[in-house]
Amino acid sequence: MSIRIVVADDHALVLDAFAETLRAVPGFEIVGLINRAQHVVSTVRLLRPTVAILNMGMANVDVLHLTREVRAALPGCGVALISAKPTRDLVDRAVEAGALSVIPKHARLPYLVGAIRGVASGCLTIDPGLIGPAGPTNQTLSHREREILSLTVSGASVKEIAKELFLSAGTVRNISSTAMRKLKGRNRFDAARIAYEQGWL
Repeated sequence: MSIRIVVADDHALVLDAFAETLRAVPGFEIVGLINRAQHVVSTVRLLRPTVAILNMGMANVDVLHLTREVRAALPGCGVALISAKPTRDLVDRAVEAGALSVIPKHARLPYLVGAIRGVASGCLTIDPGLIGPAGPTNQTLSHREREILSLTVSGASVKEIAKELFLSAGTVRNISSTAMRKLKGRNRFDAARIAYEQGWL
């Protein structure tokens, strides 16, 4: 079964070149090219893609807000963001918004293809070096991690958390794993307990 992809970028030449590159990948089907941000959500609703790729460089567009809108419109659609210079803070905010990958513009094709396939399967697919803040602030939890841990404390299952937050079960597991690493929890319940005891929830 092919991975249905829509791509959004406000530069037509870049959009066409990007699409042509992906069309050459076996198993990828480009079903929509969008050069106006205001058409992204309606196009996603109409075409029901597996993955939406959004360029964070689109002018005068809050792409993280757009990511939330795409996820709300079609929870089964994974979102990958393209960024010129992804940072840890940007990745944290992107994941909070529901994105499953932040792909550097300079990434080579094999990395891009792998990231898209990961997003299509509902997995968080990000360079490990860009997950979570470094150094002494490594215990800082993102908003999305706190949401998931709070629901975990209440006894919610992964499936129930995914439904509540409009995420895939795979995304919930991946974000839980990131929180577990930050908190050094043995499992997601232990991580939730630690966060609760520290007053972070």
